[in-house]
Amino acid sequence: MNKTIELVNEWGTFEGRHPDASIADFCRHYLISQREMDHKVPLEGGDIPMHPEGLLLKMIGRIHKLNAIFAAKALDGTGVTQVEEFGMLLTIKRMKDPRKTEIIYANISELSSGTDMLNRLKKRNFIAEYADKQDKRSKRVKLTAAGEKVIEVCSKRMSRCARMMLADVEDNEVRLCAQLLKNVEIKFTNIWQQYKSASFAEIEKLALGHK
Repeated sequence: MNKTIELVNEWGTFEGRHPDASIADFCRHYLISQREMDHKVPLEGGDIPMHPEGLLLKMIGRIHKLNAIFAAKALDGTGVTQVEEFGMLLTIKRMKDPRKTEIIYANISELSSGTDMLNRLKKRNFIAEYADKQDKRSKRVKLTAAGEKVIEVCSKRMSRCARMMLADVEDNEVRLCAQLLKNVEIKFTNIWQQYKSASFAEIEKLALGHK
């Protein structure tokens, strides 16, 4: 096949799957994919799923668990004991005095566990609650001065942890991975809360667009 046609076909396939991606994203994808074809690395960590989707999700899950372990060590001594607590604090800062339920669902947490986490942060004086003027049944949350300060400390430590975890991955590869996976996060973040009580079959039908 003519090399120009081959390249155009590769670009067309990539663009169809990732319409928001740039030409630079495609170039990174193509070069990395060609390189990986020539350098097969044995996979570690238990059973290997038979299909690529399962393999990718397994790797993401294991990396998430490892990151949580190292992040907890990085946060040691700050008063924030786990990466999820740090996420809650960042959400409060970003959303500017949100309702408790908004914080919990934005962090993909169940109501009970998310409430417990917020209560722990409150006991450590990182956050404060006050009544919602529009809805007396709800509570809004704001950062305290101690909460603002601990975010600064934790942000530096979490950055160090992230750099350590991905030290062997080139910057352009990190950017490409983020580009390729961002729509998965956006899609399921938008539907998980609405359909958390639905059956898997119902969620699958919605996610895959079946009629």
